[in-house]
Amino acid sequence: MSTVPAHLKYAASHEWMQLNADGSVTVGITDHAQEALGDLVYVELPEIGAHFAAEKEIAVVESVKAAADVYAPIAGTVTEVNQAAADAPESVNQDAYAAWLFKLTPDNVADLDNMLDAAAYQAVADAA
Repeated sequence: MSTVPAHLKYAASHEWMQLNADGSVTVGITDHAQEALGDLVYVELPEIGAHFAAEKEIAVVESVKAAADVYAPIAGTVTEVNQAAADAPESVNQDAYAAWLFKLTPDNVADLDNMLDAAAYQAVADAA
């Protein structure tokens, strides 16, 4: 069964978000997403400084079974990427919530209020 930490926010497209003290938002894929994909072999990260609208493709994760787009859960500008996740994609399989993919500065931090809480995301994941 997938883990769904209560302190995070979620998108129905299987990204998790954490608001950081500096106002940035850390984003990764959920445990459910990595389980569904299987063993990850490649992670393509966005460019630092690139701006993305909400729900636009921002990164790609590939497994031995399939490739999947990662979407920007909220609009913002990429400020940091986790090169360690790209260098060792299996780290996302080992702990999807520690192996974040990128950080962004949101256009509007209040957009996080529209994201799913853990219980609502669990319902989405269970239905998938």
